[in-house]
Amino acid sequence: MSNKVLVLGLSKSGIAAAEYALKAGYDVYITEGKAPKDEYKVKIEELSDKGIHIETNGHSDSFIEGSKFAITSPGIPPKSEIIKKLKMKNIPIISEVEFAYRNTKTPFIAITGTNGKTTTTALVSHILKAEYKAPFCGNIGVPPSSLIYEDYDYLVCEISSYQAQMTEEFKPYISVWTNFTPDHIDWHEGLENYFKAKAKIFAGKQSPKYAVLNAKDPKLFEFAKECNKSKVFLFDTDKMDNCCYISGDSIWFKSNGTPEKIIDLKDCSLVGHHNYQNIMCGIICAKLCGISNEQIKDRIMSFKAPEHRLEKVREMDGITFYNDSKATNPEASIVAIDSFNNVDVALILGGRDKNTDLTEMCDSINKHINTVLLIGEATQRFEDNLKKNGFNNIIKETTMESAIDKAISLKPDVVLLSPACASFDMFKSYEHRGEVFKEYVLSK
Repeated sequence: MSNKVLVLGLSKSGIAAAEYALKAGYDVYITEGKAPKDEYKVKIEELSDKGIHIETNGHSDSFIEGSKFAITSPGIPPKSEIIKKLKMKNIPIISEVEFAYRNTKTPFIAITGTNGKTTTTALVSHILKAEYKAPFCGNIGVPPSSLIYEDYDYLVCEISSYQAQMTEEFKPYISVWTNFTPDHIDWHEGLENYFKAKAKIFAGKQSPKYAVLNAKDPKLFEFAKECNKSKVFLFDTDKMDNCCYISGDSIWFKSNGTPEKIIDLKDCSLVGHHNYQNIMCGIICAKLCGISNEQIKDRIMSFKAPEHRLEKVREMDGITFYNDSKATNPEASIVAIDSFNNVDVALILGGRDKNTDLTEMCDSINKHINTVLLIGEATQRFEDNLKKNGFNNIIKETTMESAIDKAISLKPDVVLLSPACASFDMFKSYEHRGEVFKEYVLSK
């Protein structure tokens, strides 16, 4: 029997899997289709010195032949040539998450969804750390394979649709599905395939002990009926015996029909209904892991949102600044825009346009935003669409800094950066865009 393992992609997750596979006694081969990034050149030498075989600029047959299985990185599409070649050769392909799961006894809390999964993953980890060693990992930037050397109580793992698709045995203790909206359609070759990819970690032989689903999402509410091998908890409803919900100005948890008040909305560190849903997910996971109500409340109050996701930057002269640079499409910006009611909001919008429909975003802007400041390549199309939908309080600026200065001069209650666009016209990444926003705001 071959002891050869093939790792696809010289990425953070691929390197973590390769290093653990070597430690576990496998003969490890890493195949990378592109030229190596400068940041990985020293690491390549280190890995080679340890005995790991590495090729770049293509996938040769000699590297592929005889592999017991292949571990793929999240950045490699299922329709890529290397994936097709491996399937033709009947070489099993698994995700790095699946590989980590097979090599540890630590229970996983898996969190997936189109939006909100990063915040929810970080929040669940933060709450559980009141009692447990429970680091976050997965699609949030920490490969689980890098954590299976040590003993942890839980691994709180953000799971993308592609990571979920490439699992076979991955059976979380708790699986959370925050919401489902169209995304990654080209990647999965259809909306139904995208749904099925995420659904793998909720049903059939991979059914978790507990399934946590969004009651306000019609498709997930219906799907909950298929999770009959798990104990199901729904959030954002009070109509079930096992659920978490908002009643009055507080969030409540109910198990077997018994309600418990957890926290008042005014004490939550996150704003907006979508974030209240993330908090409800966190509460359910914490209760299922035995965290006390008082500890849950304290940890929610002390939690800080991940960078660039409706991140509160500062308050200054009666203005609160929020960095939502991660909103790279209109759907993500709508979530942020809808978080503000009955306050004067100046919205900084624009960047490299994805040419998606803007009607719903314009509707939300009409309801919640007083002033829009446009920057970047999308300025003209966004202006045209806003005016077509009856919104005319538009200011055009040429830089992030001038947009911030103009917004401050208007003396609104809130200045919100939620661009609804990619960043590459003016910035290296959405992170770079968010950092520029924060640094300039904090310099004022």
